[in-house]
Amino acid sequence: MIPGPPAQAQGDETAEHVPGACCTPARSPGRSTPPLGLLSSPPPHHDSSAVGMVRLPGGEFLMGTDDAEGFPGDGEGPVRAVRLKPFLIDTCAVTNDAFARFVADTGHVTEAERFGWSYVFAGFLPAALRRGAPRPERTPWWCGVSGAAWNRPEGPGSDVAGRGDHPVVHVAWNDAAAYAAWAGKRLPTEAEWEYAARGGLEQKRYPWGDELEPDGTYRCNIWRGTFPAKNTAADGFRGTAPVDAFEPNGYGLYNTSGNVWEWCADWWTTGHPAQRPLDDPAGPTTGTVKVIRGGSHLCHRSYCNRYRVAARTANTPDSTSGHAGFRCARSV
Repeated sequence: MIPGPPAQAQGDETAEHVPGACCTPARSPGRSTPPLGLLSSPPPHHDSSAVGMVRLPGGEFLMGTDDAEGFPGDGEGPVRAVRLKPFLIDTCAVTNDAFARFVADTGHVTEAERFGWSYVFAGFLPAALRRGAPRPERTPWWCGVSGAAWNRPEGPGSDVAGRGDHPVVHVAWNDAAAYAAWAGKRLPTEAEWEYAARGGLEQKRYPWGDELEPDGTYRCNIWRGTFPAKNTAADGFRGTAPVDAFEPNGYGLYNTSGNVWEWCADWWTTGHPAQRPLDDPAGPTTGTVKVIRGGSHLCHRSYCNRYRVAARTANTPDSTSGHAGFRCARSV
């Protein structure tokens, strides 16, 4: 039985990020109990030596947003010029099948397995697991479930059969970094992630433009309905979707809005250097929480409007949940 969640981390959300204040609950460091557009650069080309990746040309782009729909307290702004070297990035998030190969080859034990529990969305659980499960006070739709892990995403009795092409979840930043090293890659910096997610569009709200559903077409996997009580699954998915669901962006990347949050290399900060342009920014040298980007299938405009390409949040490097995964990058 997992002990009940202690209090959330304290802080002024308008000045500094509070892990878990979005829809991503945090695991306190060292704790085993739950706490709480136009093309602006040349098009990419595919690199045959890096299957599943795309080579991006880099160059200068405008990072961040001053959009009225944004969250200034999250450090989304100001809009700033950033200059990047060319790099490679996965077109899709890492799948369950790919992570299984990593585990089989290395014997890696994930943070969720080491701690013995992870966060699962309450609506995905049978009544027997949901009843009595500890829940964070501020995000009670999450349950701390004993035995939940990447290969048991809904806890005991569940598995990833039929979901081999879905993004691996219940992986911490530490797990993602270990996988990336095994694959001869690394996690993308936050600047690389946003540049790639924009797909060549400048200052657009989403990877495809400013309208969430252009011509009435669903372009991402997010919560449809009334959060957190009713998900109509009108976009075709109640939970995760295959990593190549929906149309890719202009750079060939899939699902950079919605589906699962994606870990980045950077430590979190809401302050950005005044130097212009910023050359290959990599974030602070130290910190307590890591950046995650992209939003997830649990994001809804009424609560977590963070499936916009400039939106950001953070979590502790050992935190795990059923809606966080990652993709990898590589320097060239």
